[in-house]
Amino acid sequence: MSNEIDHAWVEVLQRCDLQVVEECAVDALPVNSAIYAVNGVGVEPVASIPFSSPEAMGELSRVWHARSTGLPLYDQEGRFLLMPPGAGGSKVGWVKVRDRTGTGLPSRIASVTGSPEFMALSLDGCRICAVSIEDYEYWVIVHEFT
Repeated sequence: MSNEIDHAWVEVLQRCDLQVVEECAVDALPVNSAIYAVNGVGVEPVASIPFSSPEAMGELSRVWHARSTGLPLYDQEGRFLLMPPGAGGSKVGWVKVRDRTGTGLPSRIASVTGSPEFMALSLDGCRICAVSIEDYEYWVIVHEFT
């Protein structure tokens, strides 16, 4: 029973049309470093979409996909690292996933969890592309570690 509870995040990721490739990416960037890069003082978005925008979720998904592709975030097989969205995701850490759909990830996450917020990391641990909610806007945040 506790194993099912501990792995409830696997079902969440599957419902977001993400295939779990590896449950625990131990060689990845420390979770706290990623959280600070996305939520720290002075963080500025590369794009912001007002909640009031008529197509806010679709626009957020388009912008996130364009930014994540341009980094690049995904490898040739569509794999990247993701911190499971929602409460407790930081305790799980980085999970290697494959995006089976390839577009609309923030929208898919929001439809499953109620919020589009999440953090994605390139497999080499150098690039983050995240969605955050700040005041009355969705933010797309990109950070590259040197």
